[in-house]
Amino acid sequence: MKLTASVALLAAAGAQAHYTFPRTTVNGVTSAEWETIRITENFQSHGPVQDVTSAAMTCYQRDVGTGAAKIVPVQAGGTVSFTVDTSIGHPGPLHFYMAKVPSGKTAATFDGKGAVWFKIYQDGPAGLGTSSITWPSSGKSQVSVTIPSCIANGDYLLRVEHIALHSASSVGGAQLYIGCAQLTVSGGSGTLNTGTLVSFPGAYKATDPGILFQLYWPTPTSYVNPGPPVVKC
Repeated sequence: MKLTASVALLAAAGAQAHYTFPRTTVNGVTSAEWETIRITENFQSHGPVQDVTSAAMTCYQRDVGTGAAKIVPVQAGGTVSFTVDTSIGHPGPLHFYMAKVPSGKTAATFDGKGAVWFKIYQDGPAGLGTSSITWPSSGKSQVSVTIPSCIANGDYLLRVEHIALHSASSVGGAQLYIGCAQLTVSGGSGTLNTGTLVSFPGAYKATDPGILFQLYWPTPTSYVNPGPPVVKC
């Protein structure tokens, strides 16, 4: 009985550490839940994506083919923040990707499929080689990114992704928490070189060193973020 109770307690604690990204904040205005972000499959469970070949890797949408109710306007060079419900409870890197919506679509109707994504932000750990590795996003209830000032104007999907590495020592153990906001960007110079675009799924393999990763022992001395390099103005 004691063992069963302990297992149940650990399972409950793990579920409480899971999270979603239900709201955006732009220019001090915070959206309603899932108003500018496509409602995700885990909106109730808060559970992760663990198969990096899954179609859920795009935006983790519950209602595939249906966008969020609103598209939020943002200035190039401005900041978009995502509320984390409840907070980032696991160690690992934070990434932001963008995808330009093609002609004939809007941010509410584009599915985000194909080689359309470029990375605008990634972070990494401090304390590598020690027993005190820390991650910039740990414990945060809001995460933010700056939209490149040199981006082209138009509609975009902005994809937030946090990769939890606490169980990533075996294939399929990494946990990905994902959400896609719908943006209309203005004021950009249009000079950004997005480089080689990637697709989701497709950008990651289960055996990539940033996905299959031993966080605890032997003590890691390096970390390689999965996916393409960050684009810069």
